[in-house]
Parts: sequence; C-alpha cells; structure tokens
Amino acid sequence: MKNLLERKNVVIVKKYLQKIYPKIKLIELNRSARTAQEAANSLQKEVGAIVKSLLFKTEENEFYLCLVSGDKYISEKKLAFITQKTIMKANADIVKQQTGFSIGCVAPVAHLYPPTRVFIDINLKRFEMVYAAAGHTHIVFGITFSNLCFITKGEIQKIVE
Repeated sequence: MKNLLERKNVVIVKKYLQKIYPKIKLIELNRSARTAQEAANSLQKEVGAIVKSLLFKTEENEFYLCLVSGDKYISEKKLAFITQKTIMKANADIVKQQTGFSIGCVAPVAHLYPPTRVFIDINLKRFEMVYAAAGHTHIVFGITFSNLCFITKGEIQKIVE
C-alpha cells in the first residue's frame, strides 16, 4: 500500500495529535493492525500495550468511548454501573457515523462527533508506552499512559472484567 500517511483519516488524526502533542510520530506498519493481537505482532509488543477503542451508546444516544488494554475485555456491567445508563455496543455503521473511522482503525481522538465521555482502562498504565490506531489499519501511534489521558481528557476507570 502506498502513501498511507497521506490517507484522509490518517491526516485528520495526525493534525489533531500534533496540535496537542507536537512530538508524536505515526508508525506505519508492514502488516494490518485491525485487531489488538495483529497490532502487537506487528509492533513486537505485548498485546496489553495495544489500545482498543470501543464505542458504546445509550438509548438516549449518548456515546462512550472506552480505551481498553488489548489483553482485557470490557465489562459492560461495570460501564453501565459507572454511567448509570443502559448501554449497548455500537455496531460498525454507528461507529463509522459517529467517529468517522471503521472498526479496526478507530483512533482515540479526532472523531467526527466527540463522545459524551471517554473512559480509560487503568490496566493500560502498566506499560511505559501504549499504541493506538491512527485512522488506518496499518497506522498507529505510541504514547504514554499519562499523555493518552491528557489528549483524550479521559476518565481512568476499572472497566474490564
């Protein structure tokens, strides 16, 4: 694939990140990072250091972005308790409409419509660097846990099983 760093969604993410955190660099991968395991394999990192960006919605059309460690599974029960709302996982069409990104390359920032709240899994704090999608299945970026919290204005929570 040619010119991945020039793809529309990648450019949107890059511009967004560079306004907040100018030192950030995008990483172009030789293989797909559609799943946390694929990303970990491509980067030769632990799967837990990969940020999964999961979108949930409520009946009132509030959206919650959950940034979860790649080796963990979200607890919808915990998320419902924290939000005090009935929640459901957003399907692929809703994810695309809301974020502008397809499942497998949802960045934690630069969404078409910002989420109502962002929750960050405390388990990501285990790693010096974590890696998140940057708008394409072959593009990611590395960032510290504290900077991820800063750029997303996310709430650190225990949201996994």
